[in-house]
Amino acid sequence: MFSIEHDFDATVITLVDEGQAPLTEDVIVNAFEECVTIEQYDPRTDRLHKITLSMAQLRDLGAALDLPEGVYIHAPGKP
Repeated sequence: MFSIEHDFDATVITLVDEGQAPLTEDVIVNAFEECVTIEQYDPRTDRLHKITLSMAQLRDLGAALDLPEGVYIHAPGKP
């Protein structure tokens, strides 16, 4: 299950783990104009972990999901 909300400066996507236990904590994706942050609470440490991706890193991640094992460079001007 997931939800999408549009805030003033970001789109917020919350991913809820469903299914059989053990379940993980919700993942929150904040999409800003200049970057994307991914947050998840860790109950073992009682801390919120946050990762920030630049738009170039996000583009590369999206491309990597559809490619075989290897090392790649995104050509300038190509999606």
